[in-house]
Amino acid sequence: MLMKETHCVVKDLLPNAQYEFWVTATNTTGISPTSERAVYMTVPSPPIIRLQECLSCLEAALVRWDSGNTNPVESYTLELSEADTHSSVTESIVAIPTCECLVQLQPWKRYVIHIRAVNIGGASERSPPITISSTGTFFPLLKETAHPSLSVSPDGFTMFYLDEDLPISEMVFSDSNFSSCVAVLGDLIPIRGQHYWEVEVDEWAEYRVGVAYEDTQRTSYLGANATSWCMRHIRTPSRHKYEFLHNGWSADVRITVQPLQIGVFLDYERGILSFYNAHLHQHLHTFTCCFHHYVLPCFALDKPGALTLQTGLTTPKYITHP
Repeated sequence: MLMKETHCVVKDLLPNAQYEFWVTATNTTGISPTSERAVYMTVPSPPIIRLQECLSCLEAALVRWDSGNTNPVESYTLELSEADTHSSVTESIVAIPTCECLVQLQPWKRYVIHIRAVNIGGASERSPPITISSTGTFFPLLKETAHPSLSVSPDGFTMFYLDEDLPISEMVFSDSNFSSCVAVLGDLIPIRGQHYWEVEVDEWAEYRVGVAYEDTQRTSYLGANATSWCMRHIRTPSRHKYEFLHNGWSADVRITVQPLQIGVFLDYERGILSFYNAHLHQHLHTFTCCFHHYVLPCFALDKPGALTLQTGLTTPKYITHP
């Protein structure tokens, strides 16, 4: 760049990139030797928060994002403020090494969250904001765990088992997805506390709903092993049959009114997993167990049909701890 001044503004540089600059002086006699070279680093591009993969509960949120930069950055900063106070940043978490952060929250509040990427040149502009509410447990389905015959809606809250099965030759299995049970896991935030969610079921659907350890056997049926607990609905010629399965054993429970909205309540501290008919506020069954690891919600369809997940709900006041 030819300049007559002793300063210069260089524009259109790439973000998160290193540049060398040097200067020569020119007069009628010729061009001087080059100056010493100076190295500068441009700041990164703003990160992009993956809203559909962010999780929350009463006490915390797990925020995930993409870097937005071709080259690695040194770290990230999460900026947090309460949405209803219109205040500036109330908390910053710095030196985050990866593209996710578990941040502690106060219950019953709404928060606005931004992310910045940081390198030796400084911090990027803020990412577009997201708003997270700490009023209930929010999570979507983990599509990568779904059996090949299951389809998951784009928003991650509805699963479909179509009437026509894929031929075995067209099914693609991996270590993460279910291969026998037509099932999928939910992406529950790893916080030991209380969690509540609901599942809408069709009158004729045959399903399994419950929780399982993340490493539960993908070749096993939910409730048939020691790493999963579930409520199962089966249609028989004479009635609707319900089982509450763990390690292949079921309690003898008769349900007179068919639940179409199932509430699931998980309490790590008390070691309970309870099921409710959410429409009638009716307790159905409680497993008492000591969860040695974090569990994930699990859902399965034994016959073609659909299930819809509802999360981010406040735990109803009728929930008790039998």
